[in-house]
Amino acid sequence: MLPRDIKQTIRASTVYKIGNSTFRVQPQTCFFFSFLGIIILLLLLYWTFHSPTYGRTIIKNLEDVALPTAKSIFSGSVYNRTYPLSAPFIVSHGIKYKIAIISDLDENSKKGNKWISYLKKGYLTYNPTDKRASVEWDNGDPVVLSSGYSLNGRGMELSELVVFDGRLLSVDDRTGIIYEIDTVHNKVYPRVLLPDGNGKSMKGFKAEWATAKDETLYVGGMGKEWTTSEGILENYDPQWIKTVSPAGEVKHFNWRENYIRLRRALQVEFPGYMIHESCAWSAIHKRWYFLPRRSSRLRYNDKTDEFMGTNVLLSTDADFSSIMVTYIGEIVPTHGFSSLKFIPDTGDMVMVALKSEEDKGVTATYVIVFTISGDILLPETKVADLKYEGIEFI
Repeated sequence: MLPRDIKQTIRASTVYKIGNSTFRVQPQTCFFFSFLGIIILLLLLYWTFHSPTYGRTIIKNLEDVALPTAKSIFSGSVYNRTYPLSAPFIVSHGIKYKIAIISDLDENSKKGNKWISYLKKGYLTYNPTDKRASVEWDNGDPVVLSSGYSLNGRGMELSELVVFDGRLLSVDDRTGIIYEIDTVHNKVYPRVLLPDGNGKSMKGFKAEWATAKDETLYVGGMGKEWTTSEGILENYDPQWIKTVSPAGEVKHFNWRENYIRLRRALQVEFPGYMIHESCAWSAIHKRWYFLPRRSSRLRYNDKTDEFMGTNVLLSTDADFSSIMVTYIGEIVPTHGFSSLKFIPDTGDMVMVALKSEEDKGVTATYVIVFTISGDILLPETKVADLKYEGIEFI
């Protein structure tokens, strides 16, 4: 056989006959697909044995099913820094932000077999050039939020609004429940339960303020010793605070000494008292800011307490060793601060706050805007004849 004939024989296809069908197998094709299959198999084996989850997949899934980790409570494993929740927009007279306030109706929150709170929405406009601010509210009735959770017949007495981990949250000062508010479907969902004091209590934490610091939610109470209506000391539970991680882990911290230092800045000592319902941490200034609701150098009395409103802004460094006092306008005895937030994009130099009034059963809410140095950009302006106790940019 000539060499030319040998080459032709090698290159010729092998022919198989099966029934009436004929197919050809190219040797080069067989080799290629066999080699490719081996490579794919080796890659699969490598990825399997070198995967960080190899050998732990079943355990992880069992944990997720048996006891869901609280990382799913908020946004996930990566902290969501979105703030405010909706983008502001430019108008002819400044920057316009969407805001909301939440009500604490006290005993009036009970409606049939459920408990309710009102969410009122509107806009805050800030003019950084003229240093002016204005607030307008949406037309119509506020949104009604309802829940079936209560403690001793009371619930949904929501005392604060705060954005944390990309979610709008509120705290019930009766049950200690932190709710997530769904502003699209107008619903609330319980997310975390805060017990009173050091955490070993069947009573819900009477939360009054909340702020985010270092990807952690700080929740505090009124910061005053718990006393009888005549000012007789019973316990120190309101002087504890709670921290909540993005994973929903709750820790309890004794802030008694911190609260004492704050009131000493105004020469207040027990049995005198200072009540807090608003606090904000500034990551820019690295300081805490408090607007005490009420303060007195006299013993607490539930009848005179309604006339102990303040006009004071207290700020302190992280360890409460350097406290500054700034005065905000004039004192209106029955008006007490109940919430504050920094206006975004102002370098934490401008605040908006709520003041609520409780006078012989009559309630009202006011909004005020001012700088941290005490300059008032929007004087107290009435919002409603209800008690709203939380404000937030949404």
